[in-house]
Amino acid sequence: MCNFCSNFAGQNGEYVESIAGVAVGGRTGLTAFIVAICFLLSLFFAPLFLAIPAAATGPVLVIVGVMMVSNTTAVEWEDYSEAIPAFITMLMMPLSYSISDGIMLGTIMYVLMKSCKGKESLRQITPTMWVLFAIFIIRYIQKSL
Repeated sequence: MCNFCSNFAGQNGEYVESIAGVAVGGRTGLTAFIVAICFLLSLFFAPLFLAIPAAATGPVLVIVGVMMVSNTTAVEWEDYSEAIPAFITMLMMPLSYSISDGIMLGTIMYVLMKSCKGKESLRQITPTMWVLFAIFIIRYIQKSL
């Protein structure tokens, strides 16, 4: 919701939404909804915000990165079907300059890794993950054409 609304205003809301969600531990869509409302209110202050140079967002992104990395202790690093998708996600976010591309590649890798591991792991893939997998593959095929 936040990205959808902020893109109409020519802004990218992923940074602030990440800060808000990670810092307070938001686990539901309510966090994103509240952030979207704050973005809507911030449209009135857009000229003031545009006076801030883009380089000033660097320190904020470092803080977000530190908060995100602290959650990597929950990844089962001994299980490659869990570790490789997590690593690809973390690696591709900065390399592709896109949080959403990193998440998409991580999701694709998760489904592929679980599919190759065997029947037991195949049951861990939810129908939602299969749908996202198909959508993300289609998106990358369209992007490459």
